[in-house]
Amino acid sequence: MELQGLLERTVDGLGYELVSVELSNRGKMLRIFIDKPADPQGGAVGGVTVDDCARVSNQLTRVLEVEGIDYDRLEVSSPGLDRPLKKEADFARFAGEQARLTLRVPVAGRRNFTGVMRAVADGKLQLETDGGVVSLDLANIDKARLVPRIEF
Repeated sequence: MELQGLLERTVDGLGYELVSVELSNRGKMLRIFIDKPADPQGGAVGGVTVDDCARVSNQLTRVLEVEGIDYDRLEVSSPGLDRPLKKEADFARFAGEQARLTLRVPVAGRRNFTGVMRAVADGKLQLETDGGVVSLDLANIDKARLVPRIEF
């Protein structure tokens, strides 16, 4: 069975969103990043707690054992304040937030952009930068992370 699909189904079944999976130490260490999905009514959603991580970790430990997946260590964590953006739904969910992007192929001579994500449609992201609004193909985005907003 494909590991990514197994992890996604398990995490989704518990009511969380699988943000990313990292394999290291020759595939023996699994690092799983989870988030709480967006509230369909548009209300605020709290962050991932230690109890959330423990719940997912306990369930994944059982599922991986049943499926015969060989690993030495499992870590479950929140994606952090600088959450990575990977899917089109991530960009749509965090519209209005500031993000830092690195492109695979330069656009207007640049590969790095920071700005406010305005809209996502038809595989394109509208990013408001200091120089104006730029339209970027989602397929051309190599890395994207939210820029943490810390208020005192």
